[in-house]
Amino acid sequence: MKLFLPKQHGAWAMLIIPFWLGVFNGGFLWQHIPFFLGWLLLYFATYPMLLIFKKKKVPYYIKWTFIYMLPALLLLIIPLMERPSIYFFGLLMIPFFIINAYYTSINRDRAFMNDISAICAFSIAGLASSYFGAGGITIETLIFSFLSSILFFIGCTFYVKTMIREKKNSQFKWVSWVYHSLLVLSWLVFGLWIVVLAYIPSLVRAIIFYGKKLSPKEIGIYEIVNSAIFFILMAIQILMLK
Repeated sequence: MKLFLPKQHGAWAMLIIPFWLGVFNGGFLWQHIPFFLGWLLLYFATYPMLLIFKKKKVPYYIKWTFIYMLPALLLLIIPLMERPSIYFFGLLMIPFFIINAYYTSINRDRAFMNDISAICAFSIAGLASSYFGAGGITIETLIFSFLSSILFFIGCTFYVKTMIREKKNSQFKWVSWVYHSLLVLSWLVFGLWIVVLAYIPSLVRAIIFYGKKLSPKEIGIYEIVNSAIFFILMAIQILMLK
């Protein structure tokens, strides 16, 4: 049986980066492993679950929702037994899921607000993984796991749209360039040099790649590299604060 997997490759970075930045922030427990695997399968389950709202091939999508959802819930029981209060972070994700379901139902999956909603939901996982390890949320967690992830992935959304769907929209180009520039300048004002370095590659690629004829595969490969640089530098920043 061929697995039914999500097609949004950019979501993989959103799935991994906030969660593990949260682990660096809150401290690692062995239960983080089933926690992450459950989180991974939960994402796999929500993909066909959202497609149900398109009202096409409903039995097929229901089947795959259950195939992924059942093992996801079983794995998530392990961290829940250790720290039951993490269920609260799941509740925080529900409004964003509802927004995603709405945009899916009207066939506007690529809408900017739909992307922002998904980014926020994925970033909440960073709060959850940090809280699971530390038993609380600190200002460092909010800034370097949650907020930094949201800001980074919003930048990725701007960039990808300027390369594909909005590539002929010069106004959108300037929005992207100004956004990336302000991110770098803002972190610079606060004197967070490592964080500045983490965001500089995003600014550079947003400018130098604009207008170039890159295939979706090439864009994806560069984004993997950019995401890896961001993750490594942010992890170093978090560890230096400990």
